[in-house]
Amino acid sequence: MSGLYMIFGTLIALGVLVTFHEFGHFWVARRCGVKVLRFSVGFGTPLVRWYDRHGTEFMVAAIPLGGYVKMLDEREGDVPLEQLDQAFNRKSVKQRIAIVAAGPVANFLLAILFFWIIAMLGSQQVRPVIGQVEPESLAASAGLRAGQEIVAVDGESTPGWSAVNLQLVRRLGESGIVQVQVREQGSTLVAERQLVLRDWLRGVDEPEPLASLGITPWRPATQPVVNELDPEGPAQKAGVRLGDRLLALDDQRLDEWQQVIDWVRTRAGDQVTLRLQRDGQQLELPVTLGARGEGKARGGYLGVGVKGGEWPAQMLHEVRFGPLDAVAESLRRTWSMTALTLDSLKKMLFGELSVKNLSGPITIAKVAGASAQSGVADFLNFLAYLSISLGVLNLLPIPVLDGGHLLFYLVEWARGRPLSERVQGWGIQIGISLVLGVMLLALVNDLSRL
Repeated sequence: MSGLYMIFGTLIALGVLVTFHEFGHFWVARRCGVKVLRFSVGFGTPLVRWYDRHGTEFMVAAIPLGGYVKMLDEREGDVPLEQLDQAFNRKSVKQRIAIVAAGPVANFLLAILFFWIIAMLGSQQVRPVIGQVEPESLAASAGLRAGQEIVAVDGESTPGWSAVNLQLVRRLGESGIVQVQVREQGSTLVAERQLVLRDWLRGVDEPEPLASLGITPWRPATQPVVNELDPEGPAQKAGVRLGDRLLALDDQRLDEWQQVIDWVRTRAGDQVTLRLQRDGQQLELPVTLGARGEGKARGGYLGVGVKGGEWPAQMLHEVRFGPLDAVAESLRRTWSMTALTLDSLKKMLFGELSVKNLSGPITIAKVAGASAQSGVADFLNFLAYLSISLGVLNLLPIPVLDGGHLLFYLVEWARGRPLSERVQGWGIQIGISLVLGVMLLALVNDLSRL
C-alpha cells in the first residue's frame, strides 16, 4: 500500500508543480502576444494531446520528469512573415524577462495557496515541552531543563516541535548565540536562555539538532507491550508474539519503550537474552539482534513495535487561522522557507552544510508517498515546500535554468544589446555541466540512503 502512495503521490506532485510552473510561462507569454506552439507536461511520447482555438498543442507525455512550453522563435526555425510580431525573440527585453520569470513566480504563488489552505484547515500540535536534558550538554549549559516549554527560538514563535526544529536548522554550521524563550509548566512567565554555538554541526552528514543540543522531547510513557512484529525480524524468529510484555534485555530492566530503543540501538548483531511476560508467565528467549543503516546511522534492530501512549489534553493545542489571518501566515511561511532554502544552498557552497543533505528523485518520491499517506494537510505541506524549492532552484543564475536566461536578459537590458551567441553558448555548456553534476550528486545521496 505504501508503494502505491509513493507512486501516486509522486505523480500528483510532479504533475501539479510542473503544470503550474509551465502555466506561468504560458499565461504571461500569451499576455505579451507570443504565439505558444506547445504546452507539454512530461517528455517523450505523447499520451494525450489536443489543440485550442489559437492552434496551441497541449499534451501529456510518457516521462513525467518535467515539462516545457514551446514558443514561436526565429532561433528555432523559420517564422512566417505575418507571424514575426508573435515570435518570442522579437519581444522587448522586459517582456522576455516577464515570460521567463513567470514560471518560478507561479511556484511561489502555488506555495502561498497551499500554505493558506493548511493554515485554515488547522492542525493539532504537541507543545514543545522538554522531556530530558543531557548533563554537560549545550542545553544544560544554557540553563534548559526538563518540564520547560520552548515558546520561541530567535524571536520566532514555536507552537510545536516542527517549528523548533525549523529554527534550529537555520543555525546549522554557524557560530553565535541562539535565543531561546522558555516557560515553566503552569506558569505564564517567559524566561530567556542562550545557546552558545561554535561551528555547530558544521559539515555533518545527517545533523540531528535537538539531540546534538542534548534535548529529548517529552512524550507520554509507552509500555513495552508488543503491538507489531516484523515477519522477517529477529524478534519474530526468536518466538516473540503479539501481546508479549518485554521485561528485560540481558540484565537491563525495561519499564518504558524508549529504554528498548536506546538499548537495542547500540548492540547491532549482538546475541541477547530477552525476558518477557506472556499469559501471566515469564519466558526467556535468545535473540540475535539485526542491524540497519550504514556508518554513523548503523544501529541494532529488534523488529517489534508498540502502541503509542495517549497524549494528555494539556500537551496538545489546536493551531488554526481565519481566512484573512491565513493570508499573512501563508506569506510568512513562504518567505521563511524561501530564505531557508537560499541559506542552505549558500552553506553547502561554503562547506557549512554537508552536500550529502541534498536530496534527489528517490528521496522526493519516498517523502511524497509518506506525506500522501499521512493526510491532506501533510501532502499539501510537502507540495508547498517542493514548489518553493523548484522556484528557488529555477531562479539560480545558471544557464539552461530560468535564472540563467534572466541573467542574459538583464545583461542585455543593462548594456543595450544581447551577449554574443558564442558567450551564451559557453554559458549554456557550463550550465548543463553544473546541472548534471548536481543531479548526479543528489542521485548518489539518494542511493546511499537506501
